[in-house]
Amino acid sequence: MVAVFYKFLKITVGPILRVLYRPWIEGAEHVPEDGPAIIASNHLAVFDSVFLPLMLKREVVFMGKGDYFTGRDWKGKLIAKFMRSVGTIPVDRSGGKAAEAALNAGLARLAKGELFGIYPEGTRSPDGKLYRGRTGVAKLALRSGAPVIPVAMIDTNVAQPIGTKIPRLRRVGIRIGKPLDFTRYRGLERDRFVLRAVTDEIMYSLMDLSGQEYSDEYASVVKARLAAEGKFAGPVPNTPDAKKITKSESESANKNEN
Repeated sequence: MVAVFYKFLKITVGPILRVLYRPWIEGAEHVPEDGPAIIASNHLAVFDSVFLPLMLKREVVFMGKGDYFTGRDWKGKLIAKFMRSVGTIPVDRSGGKAAEAALNAGLARLAKGELFGIYPEGTRSPDGKLYRGRTGVAKLALRSGAPVIPVAMIDTNVAQPIGTKIPRLRRVGIRIGKPLDFTRYRGLERDRFVLRAVTDEIMYSLMDLSGQEYSDEYASVVKARLAAEGKFAGPVPNTPDAKKITKSESESANKNEN
């Protein structure tokens, strides 16, 4: 059912988006015609999950934040239906067993010889910078043995800035790098130093492809800090590190009031 709806969208909605946004792509030849591969992309906008699948010949399924599946108003329900229809795998960003379940779903897809997409930053960039990657992508690579294909989304945040209800008609692009092979680390998926090294190598490749400024902080932490300062109106990820920032700022505010 997912494959059928996926193809239906590419045939019907795809041509309209191509005319409106004139998306371009470089390096498409780096995506293998068959076999498993992990598509690791920077994350600038929700549009990333629209244009990347549109421009790739093969079907790719991404992880998506659990919040996409729990909307209660008409817009939220529409997004949830769309995400389920294209096979998006919900991930609970609070960590623990819930996050592990999403990784296992990705591993199952890779075991079938399919493409699986992941945003190592874990959330959209609040300001266009490239942020520190989460090690989930390294776990996927080491456990599956699948190559990692680095993908840089270009200007999707210009076409769809965070908080913008109506997207802008700006051209967007995709730049795909050569596959990264991490089979030399096979069996070391429990070594946190190896996981960090693999993740950093992937992020360096994304930085090189995208031309983004790199920040060695988690985007979720930056969002939480900016939100606490009243400088960010978008959603803040429900990650443990972001919660600490929110809690700390809240306690500080209460002390000042007292």
